[in-house]
Formats: sequence, C-alpha cells, structure tokens
Amino acid sequence: MNRTRFWFGVPVILALGAGGFWIETREPAISAVPLTAPPVPVTAIEARQQDVPIYLTGLGTVVAFNRVTVHVRVDGELQAVNFTEGQDVKHGEQLAQIDPRPFQAQLDQAQAAKARDEAQLANARLDLDRYMRLIANDYATRQSVDTQKALIAQFEATIRGDQAAIENAAVQLGYTSIVSPFDGRTGMRLIDRGNIVHASDPGGLVVITQVHPIAVVFSLPQDHLQHITSALKQRTLPVFAYGRDEKTAVAVGHLALIDNQIDVATGTIQLKAIFPNDDDALWPGEFIHAHLQTEIRRNAVTVPAEVVQRGADTLFAYVIKPDSTVERRRVTLGPVRDGVAVIDSGLSAGERVVVDGQFKLKPGAKVAVYPVPAAAGAPSAEKTAQQ
Repeated sequence: MNRTRFWFGVPVILALGAGGFWIETREPAISAVPLTAPPVPVTAIEARQQDVPIYLTGLGTVVAFNRVTVHVRVDGELQAVNFTEGQDVKHGEQLAQIDPRPFQAQLDQAQAAKARDEAQLANARLDLDRYMRLIANDYATRQSVDTQKALIAQFEATIRGDQAAIENAAVQLGYTSIVSPFDGRTGMRLIDRGNIVHASDPGGLVVITQVHPIAVVFSLPQDHLQHITSALKQRTLPVFAYGRDEKTAVAVGHLALIDNQIDVATGTIQLKAIFPNDDDALWPGEFIHAHLQTEIRRNAVTVPAEVVQRGADTLFAYVIKPDSTVERRRVTLGPVRDGVAVIDSGLSAGERVVVDGQFKLKPGAKVAVYPVPAAAGAPSAEKTAQQ
C-alpha cells in the first residue's frame, strides 16, 4: 500500500519541478522589459528681452513745499477774517483785517509834522537869502549868516526824520492787512473775528501750506549714494510715489535734493523729491513708498521670479531642451521687481524655462509642457510704461 502511494506521487513531484523550472527561466525575460516614467507636467514660458527700469525704494513722508503760520505784526482788534478753512489762496491775497484807524492816525500825524517842518525850512531859506544880500553891504554879520545856515541844516535833518516816521507809520498801517505770503491752502482758523490780537501771540491766525507743488522726503542706505549721484549728473531721476499697498503709483515727480550729510545713527542718506501734485494725490504728513528710478537696463533678459530656484550654494533654473527634457542651468540673478526677475547671465532670450512643477524635476527628466496663462506669466511692463 505504501509503495503504491510512492509511485503515485512521483509524477506529481516531477510536474511541479518542471513548472518551477519554466517559471525561473522566464523571469529574466520579463524583468528585461524597460519601464519608462511618464512625462512630468510643468508650466513653462520663454525668457523675454526687454528694457527694465531699475529702482531704489525707501519709506518717505510727504511734506508741504512751503508751510507758514500766519501771525499778526501789530496789536489791535481783528475786524475781519476773509478766508474760509481749507480755501486755496494766492500770494498777496488778503486773509484778515486789523482795525487800521490808530495806525492811520499815526501816519497822518507824521505827515503833518513833515509839512510843518518843510514850511519852517522854506522860511529859513528865505531868511538866509536876505542875510546874504545884507552882508554884501555890511548890514549883517558873518555870524548871523552862519547861524541861519545851521538852522536850515537842522530843518533838513528834521524833515528826513519826519519822512522816516511817515514810512514807519505806513508800514505799521500796512501790517493791519494780513495777506498770504505764497500760493497755498489754509488750514483751520485759529482765532475768530472780534478778538484783540497781539504781535506776541504764539498761536497765529492760520497755517498755510503749499501743496502745488509738494515734496516727499525719504531715506535710502548710504551704499547707494555714489550710484545716485552719478546718475543724477547725467539726467533727471524720476521718483514714483506709492501708497501703503505698493501696487499703484499715485504720483510721479523728480529727485530735487540729496542731503549734504549722512545720518551716522542709521547709515542712511535723506533725499527730497518734488511732485506737481495737481490732482492732490499727496497730502502733507502722509507716509508713502518712494521708488527712485536710477537707470534703465536695455534689452535685459527677464523671467517670472518663480523660475529662479535656490540650491544649496547657487541659484538655478530648469531649461527645457528641444527634446522635451530639462537641464538644470546655473543663473546669475539681477534685480527682482513686481514678480519679474532680471537674469544677468545663464539664460538667453527665447529659451523655455519651467515656471511651475520644479519640485518633481531632476536633470534629464522628460516633461509635458503647459503654457503659463498670459496674465500670470507675462513680465509686468507697468514700470516701463510709467517712465
């Protein structure tokens, strides 16, 4: 019985062994079939060549081109206030009136004194003429003639003093009419009609600020000083004023002044820019971002800033070759602004570079390229248009 079972199991064992041998000999053929990775989906764009303005950016404050607190220069009753708060006024326009009557009386008094002294001078000159005729016939002494000449000189000096008194009284009378020292805008009224005002009052009548044009004072690191001064010698440097969001330029002006000393505490240099401000876009005391355009790089190679990747010790970009594989290319980065990067070296205009999908890539990888939407991928030309 056991021998029968033995011979019955031999064919089964041989069959299993043959099947195992066949499978083992087929495994190398199966593993030799190459497995190709699917292309990596990426978005790409061509590097562009364009003129790129270069900017230096600093935080600044809007200041009035001129600012004055209008004070009275004589004492008296404020009879009239001839401006409204927030009004634009012209140079020489009357703002207020002080009671002029006391000062007019002083002027009249000085003029009367001069008229009296002029009459006395005329009489003294007539007397001198008489003395001169008498002395020719020895009817008058030389002393009387000399005395009369001295009297005439005294009257002449008195009249010059009278004229000075008249001019002073006229100036004091003129001070009763308070006028604007320049074109500007009035602020809040600091005193009302009917009050007695004095030249020593600290508050003044009103503050006037000149806002057309207006100025912006801003600071930049001292390292940029030589670059700015060199550029300023060659041309007028435009300055763009941006609001807090730094998205849109609200005003365009030009650099007017580089301060004559560096702030040793902060290592910065102060600059002043002038803006026409015809549309009142800038207001005194406002904080703005000042963008100083120092140069325009002609025919610079530009790409979206996302193209540039940072490695362990270098910057690089993935460049798509004609066979749809990528090359990891070392690049030298220039200025970056508004999402646009200037490439100083490493890329040429027209080369396709990967904008999105770099984290899946390695050199030589095959890619499936999808274009970048125009709104997102095109380098911004806003600044170029502003110049």
